[in-house]
Amino acid sequence: MHKCHSIIITGKVQDIGFRSIVEHIGRSFGLPGFVFNSKDGSVNILCSGEDTVIDNFKQEIKARGVANGAEIAGIKEQTLSININLPENFTKASADDDIDIGRKLDKANLLLKTGFNNLNTDLNAGFNKLTDMLGTFIIEQKVYTRGQQEHNTRLEAILEKLANK
Repeated sequence: MHKCHSIIITGKVQDIGFRSIVEHIGRSFGLPGFVFNSKDGSVNILCSGEDTVIDNFKQEIKARGVANGAEIAGIKEQTLSININLPENFTKASADDDIDIGRKLDKANLLLKTGFNNLNTDLNAGFNKLTDMLGTFIIEQKVYTRGQQEHNTRLEAILEKLANK
């Protein structure tokens, strides 16, 4: 018998594509319902299905979520006493308000800043290595050039002796 279920997943489950993972799993199970972010940092699911299917659905969410970078602290499921008319095709609902968008922009700015700092460090290390390599090459070229000059001087002396004979 199909029942409505409310599922709350806590942990590091936002800003990592977790809703898309849940959406894909829900569709593969043929469940009606939707998934959305909550302001408290959790991901909420409202769906309908038989208890065994919902149990398998939760297990698949946990396994695939963790495999894709989610850090799931807990999955709390509750059977609802009412039947809700849910979207036939499982989908993710957008719950991005101004606060959520601001939080995401702040996170993006931090990632960009960190990325640029790392890029700067990597570029400096690369330039230092390149400078060291060029310095070594120049020294080797000077030694080679001195050797060539000594060789040319000896060759000229030999040619003069041959010309005087």
